[in-house]
Amino acid sequence: MSDRVTVAASLLPVTPVLGAVIAVLLLAAILVAALAHLGHGRAVLTAGVRAGLQLLVVSAVITQVVDRWWATLLFVLLMYAVATSTAAGRIAGTRFHRWAAVPILTATLPVLGLLAATRLLPSDGLVVIPIAGILLGGALTATVLAGRRALEELDVRRGEVEAALALGFPDREARLEICRPAAAGALIPALDQTRTVGLVTLPGAFVGMLLGGASPVDAGAVQLFVLIALLAVQAAAIAVVLELVARGRLARAVSNEGTS
Repeated sequence: MSDRVTVAASLLPVTPVLGAVIAVLLLAAILVAALAHLGHGRAVLTAGVRAGLQLLVVSAVITQVVDRWWATLLFVLLMYAVATSTAAGRIAGTRFHRWAAVPILTATLPVLGLLAATRLLPSDGLVVIPIAGILLGGALTATVLAGRRALEELDVRRGEVEAALALGFPDREARLEICRPAAAGALIPALDQTRTVGLVTLPGAFVGMLLGGASPVDAGAVQLFVLIALLAVQAAAIAVVLELVARGRLARAVSNEGTS
């Protein structure tokens, strides 16, 4: 056990050298984005700085909330609110869009409810917060990717939507026929991650449990749950996003569509 703890501590020692390496990597990401004209140089810088500051603050806050169930619940609700705001900004171009909250909630809540009902999810904040964060993060990624791809496809292929309407298709079905294949592609990253686990990637939960002294079977079982849960959450989020886009509820704010 002590050997594994030593390995975990030395995996990435927190020293000034680590800070310097982080700074160099962030600068490299900014330069590559600029030189390749990706258009995200400032966003990379902002994301990197925000990540550092947020992790410092969250690390301090979590130690204060994990022992109080109500504080843990408030922290999870805060994560949900941030995820919703981020999805609204990426899809609709506004920081608040009530329909952006729907896919994230409807995809995440059933999984958390199932874990609570089967008593697999203890009331310990140190367990609830990471699991909720993983699921919310997966739902956010799927919601943003599916929403953006669906709306972009509808914009590019607007003529095909109009042609389907002229042939007698209802508006919802016409939009679904065009945007469904593009939005479905949002599930590919989760599929690839699940298919290649252990062969290409060794996820953090798996490695962390091994270094913490868990057996390979226990570590594998927990990581399998994480991967399958993410597949379920992301598939549900994509399905809900598709329905909202097809019904015109979720759209870019500039189009004045679906914002009422």
